[in-house]
Amino acid sequence: MTRLEKIKYKPVPVRDLLIEMKDLSELMIDLAYSAALFNSQPLAEEVVELEKRVDNLAYLLDMSAMLAARDARDAESLVGVTVVAAATDKISDAAADMAAIVLRGIGVHPIVLEAFKKMEEQLTKVETKPNSVLVGKRLGELQLAAKMGVDIIAIRRDKELTINPKEDETIKKGDIITARGAPSGIEEFEKLAEGIVQTLES
Repeated sequence: MTRLEKIKYKPVPVRDLLIEMKDLSELMIDLAYSAALFNSQPLAEEVVELEKRVDNLAYLLDMSAMLAARDARDAESLVGVTVVAAATDKISDAAADMAAIVLRGIGVHPIVLEAFKKMEEQLTKVETKPNSVLVGKRLGELQLAAKMGVDIIAIRRDKELTINPKEDETIKKGDIITARGAPSGIEEFEKLAEGIVQTLES
């Protein structure tokens, strides 16, 4: 488990903390598999960053559960929540262990790679350049899923991470975008984000 930073407690509903932990752990699994398959250091680094966030959320959830328990009955009712949170935290730790294979240059055995290649989709992490045709466009307006079979599943803007952004989300320069799709669509999307290609085909 990653060493926790000093966290200042803030009141956040346990439900919201658990939902974010679930969403992040699911994203981490996808990223970790793709990082191993394509030996992608940027994807592996994103997994490690997300693990820190999940660890912090788990810490806040434990604090919230303790504060919410007024008696033995309350404590008993919260046991299920803390067990699920702990299991989710372990899932994120496992994803980080997979990412470490890439970051430490250990390499993935050919048998494992062969199994991973059965994945029909791949992920990418790319920064939108100032001259990208994507900048200033809303996700719903771009229709990436229909045009190239690509879904944007996360956007990191400064220190804020948005998972499964809505259609009215506008892409800005410098956004770090995580996208999922078929290999050909992913390649096209990367060129659009990097400003190599300036035309979004209909």
